[in-house]
Amino acid sequence: MGSRSAEERLSDLARLRRVRDRMDREYAQPLDVEALARGVHMSAGHLSREFRRAYGESPYSYLMTRRIERAMALLRRGDLSVTEVCFEVGCSSLGTFSTRFTELVGISPSAYRHQAESGTEGLPSCVAKQVTRPVRETPTRTSRSG
Repeated sequence: MGSRSAEERLSDLARLRRVRDRMDREYAQPLDVEALARGVHMSAGHLSREFRRAYGESPYSYLMTRRIERAMALLRRGDLSVTEVCFEVGCSSLGTFSTRFTELVGISPSAYRHQAESGTEGLPSCVAKQVTRPVRETPTRTSRSG
């Protein structure tokens, strides 16, 4: 029989929460799906499938969103260059960082930094954080099934 027991599903959900919490804490560390899966005794494929089922996005996508949120805060602070921010949040490629940042935020990191310098001045940091939080657009389905 192919169905899993409720106990197995609950066990997986607990492990997925541990993975998500680890990404929230260690976003700046070099994390990959294989290492995350090993940490909770799951295969990388199973972790990816179950994470997407539970949270609506892949582990990589979730991690990049955390990194971009942190990058936004560092860029608003204004004392680090875009390159320094990229490495500070755990990205190893400035190109990938800039591409993902632009996808999530809608403008490049340097444009965001310039806008933040002029646009959120005088706002309490908690308000600036809420106003500038990245909004994940749900991509439109293509003809691929998945």
